[in-house]
Amino acid sequence: MEHLSTHTIEKGLEILRKFDDGRFLTSINSCVHCGLCADSCMYYVSMKENAFIPAKKVALIESIYKRYYTFTGRTFPKLIHAKELNGETTAELIDLFYGACTLCGRCNIHCAIGVDIAYLVSIGRAMLAEMGLTPPTLQSTVDAALTSGNNMRIATDDFVETLKWLEEELRDEVNDPDASIPLNEKDRNLLYTLNPREPKFFPLSISAMAKIFYAARESWTISTHMYDVTNYAFFTGNLNEARIIAQRMLDEVKKLNCRELILAECGHGERAFRWEAPNYLQTNFDFPVRTSVELLAQYIASGRIKVDKTLMKEKVTLHDPCNLVRSGGIIQEQRYILSKTVTDFVEMNPHGADNLCCGGGGGQLSMSEYNERRMKIGELKAEQIKKTGASVVVSPCHNCVDQLLQLNSYYKLRVKIKTLAELVAEALVLE
Repeated sequence: MEHLSTHTIEKGLEILRKFDDGRFLTSINSCVHCGLCADSCMYYVSMKENAFIPAKKVALIESIYKRYYTFTGRTFPKLIHAKELNGETTAELIDLFYGACTLCGRCNIHCAIGVDIAYLVSIGRAMLAEMGLTPPTLQSTVDAALTSGNNMRIATDDFVETLKWLEEELRDEVNDPDASIPLNEKDRNLLYTLNPREPKFFPLSISAMAKIFYAARESWTISTHMYDVTNYAFFTGNLNEARIIAQRMLDEVKKLNCRELILAECGHGERAFRWEAPNYLQTNFDFPVRTSVELLAQYIASGRIKVDKTLMKEKVTLHDPCNLVRSGGIIQEQRYILSKTVTDFVEMNPHGADNLCCGGGGGQLSMSEYNERRMKIGELKAEQIKKTGASVVVSPCHNCVDQLLQLNSYYKLRVKIKTLAELVAEALVLE
C-alpha cells in the first residue's frame, strides 16, 4: 500500500468521477453522522468498534471525494477533514468496505435521512476493483466464473454426469422412466439456472426442483453452457466483469429461445441479473425474469402442484436472504409457501425487511481472511435461531444455506438447514 502509483490512484479517483451524479452526491451530502445506523450493523453490534459504524464508511468515501472534487477540499483539506487517496486510506477502504460489510442494506432502512449506505460501499468497492485491490480470495471466485463459466470450475462433463445420475434417481422416485432433467433444449417455457454449489455439494436441491417440475408438467431446461445464477463481480465492484457474466446469461436465454428465465435460490444472483444487469448491459429484457420462490408460490396457488402440509412434523423457521427480501421485495411468497407446506412455522425476530443478515453475504464466504469476523457476526443469527425453538431452518438462498450450515456446526445449533425447494418437494403429493 505504501507504494501505490499515481496511475493506480487516478484509476480509483476516476470511478468517483464516473459516479458523480445525483444519487451519489445526495447520499454523501445527506449523512449527518448521527450514528443511528450503528445498531443496525451486525459488525458494530457484535464488536463495538466505532470504525464499523456505517456512517463512518460514508464519512470515509465522502472525505476522499471532497478532497479531490470540491474547492474547499482541494484548498483547505484539513478544514473539512478531507483525506487523500493514499496507502493509508486505501488500506482502510479495503478493511471496512470488503472486510466489514455484507452489503445487506439493513443500515439503509434504519437511516433517518434515507442515505443509501450500501450503494456508497459498492462504489468504494468499485474504486478498489479498478485499482486492482480486490481481495484475491474474492477475485478468484470471479476469475473462475469468467474462465470456466461457473464459479466453482465444474467441468461440463462432470456437470452432465451429475445431472444424468440425478435423472436416474428422479425416475426411480416418481416411478416413471420418462421423467427427465432436460439439457440444452430449445423453445421451452423455462430456462432454469443453478447455483454451482448445487451440483458440487447440494445435488438434492436440483432433485427437488426436478421433482417439482415433473409434478407441474413443466416445459423446462437447464443449459450446460451457462447455468450459473451467481455473479460475484457484483460483490467485487468490477462492473466490466459483472457485465460479461450477465451478458452470457442473456445470450443463453436468446440462444435456447426460452420464454422465461427462472433464477435459482440465490439472493445476490437474483439481484445481480434481475435488477442490476439491465443497468450493466444498458438494455431492457424482452422476456420475464423470476425467482424460483415466485414460481413455487404460483404453482401452489394455481393448484398446478399439490402439497400436504401434514407431512412436515417439525417446527420450521425462515431466514430471509437480504438481497431477495430487502433489495428484491420478495417477502410474502416464501411465507405463503410455508403456510401450505408446514404445520408449525415460527418467525425469527426481527424478520422480513428488517431481518438480520446471516453474515455470509457481500462475498464474505469467499474471503477466508475475514472468517473470524464472519463467524462472530453470525452469532447474532445463531441466537435468533435458538430463540425460535425450531428444528428446521429454511432459506431460499444457497449463500445463506452455506453460512447457516457453518453456524449450525460452530454454535452447535443442532438444526436441519433446507432450501425452500427441498421443503416443497418433501410436501409434494404426486398423482
